[in-house]
Amino acid sequence: MIDDARFEALRNRLGELHGKSHALARQLGDVDLSALRSPADLALIPVLRKPALAEMQRAEPPFGALAAAPTSAFPRLFASPGGVYEPESAGGDPWGAARALAAAGVERGETVVNCFFYHVKPGGRIFESGALALGCPVIPAGPGHTDELIAAIAHFRPSVYAGPPDFLKIVLEAARSAGADVSSLRKALVSGAALPPSLRAELEGVGIRTREAYVTADLGAVAWETDDADGALMPGLLVNEDLIVEIVTPGTNEPAPEGTVGEVVVTRLTGDYPLLRFATGDLSQWAAPGRLVAPGSLPHQT
Repeated sequence: MIDDARFEALRNRLGELHGKSHALARQLGDVDLSALRSPADLALIPVLRKPALAEMQRAEPPFGALAAAPTSAFPRLFASPGGVYEPESAGGDPWGAARALAAAGVERGETVVNCFFYHVKPGGRIFESGALALGCPVIPAGPGHTDELIAAIAHFRPSVYAGPPDFLKIVLEAARSAGADVSSLRKALVSGAALPPSLRAELEGVGIRTREAYVTADLGAVAWETDDADGALMPGLLVNEDLIVEIVTPGTNEPAPEGTVGEVVVTRLTGDYPLLRFATGDLSQWAAPGRLVAPGSLPHQT
């Protein structure tokens, strides 16, 4: 749940950004910031959806007047499908992935083989920046080039895999066929594809503790799996405390009825690229207060 302190911080940050991010100011319109006191009050603000963001960025490149700093202030610039562009804010862990990795059991000094895309898209950088913030060296592998990847794993002996879960299965099968030793892999933080129970069981059956994160190119790490005090996997994904996440009725600004499936809408005001009530296009529901059902795992989703 979101307490009064979180909403006071939200109001203060919106006040700071109002004169810096012109598109955010337009989105707020004449909303009185003092009226924002609960998640329900966020419905006063229109949701920003990806087609509208893409149009804003075409009309006012590069970031649709959302950025609160000049382009030169961002160390990296990315492009994603659908004609949407993202900057990386400055800082040690700008995408919030370090906590997701730590929740997966990753510790300082462990080597991470990162199999998310590095080319133009931000996925690889999201996880790399989190690993570096934890003090972990990174093999920037990306997906594909399986033979070279297997050789690098056998040589560097990483203990952590970051990447799509189905690609990890491909790597393990290819290594088995080649007689290569990739047994150093003992932990995995996966995202970007479904993690059905059968695949999790298969990966953990060969000794790779597998945890899932919900990550988007626009927002970074939104939520991730955590364990209880006894090391048992808890239901749902813990929402990043730097974000405010809502479930809204698809295509509307309104919160979805409690216990129902809706669209994931996220407010991220850290850094210099604020996104206010940004609709991800993903469907989910609350597994428990502050914990999302993993998008893509709902049985009736297409």
